[in-house]
Amino acid sequence: MEGRASPQAGLQAIADLDRTVHSPARLMILAVLYVSEEADFAFLLDSSGLTRGNLSSHMARLEEEGYVTVRKEFVARRPLTVYQITRQGRRAFSAYRQQIMSALASLPEE
Repeated sequence: MEGRASPQAGLQAIADLDRTVHSPARLMILAVLYVSEEADFAFLLDSSGLTRGNLSSHMARLEEEGYVTVRKEFVARRPLTVYQITRQGRRAFSAYRQQIMSALASLPEE
């Protein structure tokens, strides 16, 4: 097992994952924002398959953590809510991705 971390290190890395990012819904939202930089509520709703209330609560949590910013405006007298991933959110998503890949790589294959 030269050049690979021990399985215990991989398991510890899994235990240490950022719980905010690790939630499947929030991971999906951050992945969409990571590649698109910003998206409106309707796009995220359609992309995620979440309900309005569920998406709203996950977005509030991501905003609380400083991972996304929200911009509310009106377009043709209709409200438009746009979310953008922050630098902190990008770092958290990148760190999560590296951590999960490293943890999985450290586990033995069948």
